[in-house]
Amino acid sequence: MTNIRSLNLAKKAMITQLQSPEKSKIVYPDDNGEPMSDNTEQFRLIVWLKENLELLFASVADVFVAGNLLWYPVEGNNKLAQAPDVLVAFGRPKRYRGSYQQWNEDNIPPQVVFEILSPGNRLTPMIQKFKFYERYGVEEYYLYNPEQVDLTIWQRRDQELEAVESADGWVSPRLGVRFQLSETALQIFGSNGAPFVSFVELAQLREQAELRAEQEQQRAEQEQQRAEQERQRAEQAETLLEQERSRSEALEARLREMGIDPNLL
Repeated sequence: MTNIRSLNLAKKAMITQLQSPEKSKIVYPDDNGEPMSDNTEQFRLIVWLKENLELLFASVADVFVAGNLLWYPVEGNNKLAQAPDVLVAFGRPKRYRGSYQQWNEDNIPPQVVFEILSPGNRLTPMIQKFKFYERYGVEEYYLYNPEQVDLTIWQRRDQELEAVESADGWVSPRLGVRFQLSETALQIFGSNGAPFVSFVELAQLREQAELRAEQEQQRAEQEQQRAEQERQRAEQAETLLEQERSRSEALEARLREMGIDPNLL
């Protein structure tokens, strides 16, 4: 009887296990196998954008900036993803992420994305990216072609991304930066008018600032030395004047001792 009962319990456990199999954990890869860039210029621009935006929002705790980070908008679907060249998510903290899993980010999508075109880009994938960004909540989409120095901007209107009429002089509602196109390059300026610069340019500017500060310190020290020399000369002149006054008074006293009125001389 005991063996029959044990056998029945084992059968029930097996049936229960077959009826509710354990769900396999879904893996969301950190890498989609695609290169970050196709050439040095595309890489330079991606780094330039990402680092300057990081610097722009360095003091704002809830603005997250990333480059070439996979964004998964829907939990349970690890095939649905895009890796913008640069993304900015407002309302999200700065921290390490292997990927941007939107359901773990208070369901906040990146509001701003940048793509830098390269000769290897094809029309169909770019259209798919556009549709992805439009569907999953991007507010501002910037597509820059460095070969043609051409910037296309889309801004969300209701449920769609609509092209901005003119990119030259455009000020981003989200970022607060201004875009300017010359014949040779794209320039971006912060709200204080300072341009986005490369790491090398930033280091050079810092060196120049340190050199100016050192020169100002040297000038201040020189001014202090001149002021000290003037003070010493003034003290010496006062000492000489006091000595001359003392000698004059001593001479007058001597003349009076001799019965001579100095005022009559």
